[in-house]
Amino acid sequence: MQSNRTVIRNGRVIDPSQGIDRVADLLIADGKISEITGSPLERAPDGHDVIDASGLVVAPGFIDLHTHLRDPGYEWKETLETGTQAAARGGFTTLCAMPNTDPCQDSAAVIDDVTRRAARTGAVRVLTIGAITKGRQGKNLAPMGELAEAGVIGFSDDGDPVSDPNIMRQALSYASSLGLPIINHAEERSLVRGGVMSEGEVATRLGLPGVPASAEAVMIARDIELTALTGGRLHVPHVSTAASVALIRVAKSRGLKVTAEVTPHHLSLTDSWVYGLHGEVPETVPPEAYDTNAKVNPPLRTAADVAALIEALADGTIDVIATDHAPHAATDKVCTFNEAAHGINVLETAFGQVMRLTHAGFISLPELIRRLTEHPAAILGAETGSLAKGRAADIVLLDPDAEWTVRPESFASLSRNTPLAGVTLRGRVVATVFGGNTVWDVRTAAAQTEVATS
Repeated sequence: MQSNRTVIRNGRVIDPSQGIDRVADLLIADGKISEITGSPLERAPDGHDVIDASGLVVAPGFIDLHTHLRDPGYEWKETLETGTQAAARGGFTTLCAMPNTDPCQDSAAVIDDVTRRAARTGAVRVLTIGAITKGRQGKNLAPMGELAEAGVIGFSDDGDPVSDPNIMRQALSYASSLGLPIINHAEERSLVRGGVMSEGEVATRLGLPGVPASAEAVMIARDIELTALTGGRLHVPHVSTAASVALIRVAKSRGLKVTAEVTPHHLSLTDSWVYGLHGEVPETVPPEAYDTNAKVNPPLRTAADVAALIEALADGTIDVIATDHAPHAATDKVCTFNEAAHGINVLETAFGQVMRLTHAGFISLPELIRRLTEHPAAILGAETGSLAKGRAADIVLLDPDAEWTVRPESFASLSRNTPLAGVTLRGRVVATVFGGNTVWDVRTAAAQTEVATS
């Protein structure tokens, strides 16, 4: 939809940044929010295109602080174009791209290349995360000042932890002077030692080497103390264990500049999904076991860990939901569990996965939306994540009760690596508007499919 004036009619507008939760009309002019009415208008204003949101929730577009777009270097897994199309289907209007590309995002030249191409071919906004160290090798700091000038929103060697504590201390100090966070992959590699899934009963039963929860907690504890020492900003990615939650809770009580994220899969799946039976525990190990699509880093954990993560999200210990979208080619997963790549395709299923928390009564819908919009925007220091007048018209239309079945073959993403194939989720993104233009509408897509098959 390319009109410069649009009205989204009769939706339940939820904007946590303004404390708004009411049925209203939302007006857009020249790609920006112009008004949220006190109640629905009697008729659409003249000269406006109309988007019908009756029975739907209208919210700010989601912000993903942790996305792997694989571009440049791994375009057979994902590209800036396909990754942003997948994001639009998932309700995300801002993506923060991790630097584990080839070449990695450790120079202004690479950042500029990604930024320019994303603006040209992307369906939604792409922000970049710079590497902490040169080549993500953990030995020498990347030119952080140069990267900050190029527009990165933080620094990470994600996929590889900064193991040297002195390098991490320097990174936190330098990034602090730039006003940007360090996002360190929380994993003490010496405790992993070839582990491929969470240590515990399931790993033992399947004969797979396990990763102890302490591998994550030890690194987080170290980074928290270095944050206290330097006064830097630490953002803890993909928290997966109860022990990590406890450390982050104490860090926040100390007044440290520590924020944290959790993924949809760590909130909704346990290590039992490796059995290949959508979380069911069999009496005997079935042929479906060793589901490589359930292999992710950090690994899926126990039900007790999932419960602790949900509680931490609800009480604010964990600030945001981020996808850690990690697309892989089929050849990365059609192999033994030990050989398979870590990662799950998440952008298009995220909302349906986390809505189970609202349906189960763990967190209200406005608070869930806050963790996907206002909170990540605050970490970015950005004006996105809000429907305030004058802000960019980045909007998502949601049907919290719509049931749909995950069909990976229909993904916009180039990759299909999800353990949710065939699973019915409750909660769907109906439409996504970016900068005032509709970049995804499931109703239009369904109508086009119906015409094509009739």
